Amino acid sequence: MKITDIFKETKRTFSFEFFPPKNLNAAVRFGINAGQLMKLNPSFVTGTYGAGGSTHEKTFDMVDLFNNSLNFTCMPHYTCVNATEEKIAYDMRVLKDNNIENIMLLRGDPPKDNPEALKNADGFNYASDLIQFVKKYYDHFAIGAAAYPEKHPEARSMDEDIRNLKYKVDSGVDFLVTQMFFDNDHYYRFLEKTQKAGINCRIIPAIMPITNYKQIKKFADISGAHIPESLQRRMEANLGRPNELYKIGLDFAIKQAHDLLENGAPGLHFYTLNKCRAAVDLYESLADDYKEIRKNYEKSFSPHMPF
Repeated sequence: MKITDIFKETKRTFSFEFFPPKNLNAAVRFGINAGQLMKLNPSFVTGTYGAGGSTHEKTFDMVDLFNNSLNFTCMPHYTCVNATEEKIAYDMRVLKDNNIENIMLLRGDPPKDNPEALKNADGFNYASDLIQFVKKYYDHFAIGAAAYPEKHPEARSMDEDIRNLKYKVDSGVDFLVTQMFFDNDHYYRFLEKTQKAGINCRIIPAIMPITNYKQIKKFADISGAHIPESLQRRMEANLGRPNELYKIGLDFAIKQAHDLLENGAPGLHFYTLNKCRAAVDLYESLADDYKEIRKNYEKSFSPHMPF
């Protein structure tokens, strides 16, 4: 099912992001955690794509599992790093032949050992190049793309980033999913700017509960997301107390999610890091107040569910 068709049926969507497990041990843990998350009956799930396409086959296999064996709408990430026109065309045919109807198109990051990979010989240097090609030749897909409420780290200004985003959306994007953020004011101001720029597609906010402070702070530094100083101080004061850190991060994420939904956000996208506890706890806390979640949550225990 196309995610754009899901939008027609529901005001809000609730979705999870996974990445392909690297080895057997990770695959076992992934299966346990993904199983618990899929019991929540998300609107759709996404599968990430490693730097330079390093998890290409694993991503496609994971998406095939979710979409065709477990009957969950699944959207693979796909990047243009190291991608030739021939390769992109082949991969799009493979996805289409496997009944995949949604794709997240990104520029992507080059492998650490090959920073020159962004200089694409076939002209696919930006997400917009990839989007234009797929939209022209493979209009079968509903296309998602990324948005940065605190601006893309490589953009010189927010105004420049909004102009680039407008061009990307006009290239054929159906909806946007944001980078993680921890201050909802960034998202609200971002919406004001995108609306003024004539960007009218759905922009789904993505959140990541802080369960591993050092790891997520590293992610935030790379992506340009700012963790509020008051939250940083509380986290740093409890670095040796994992249970307390978990509680602080979860409570913050619950308040953030409630605020977003109460102010009209079209749903939430959860960056799970392939772990279920925080996402399940957060989802359950929302289910008491939001009928869309409660409806899905009640469905999750029906006998036909695959987990």
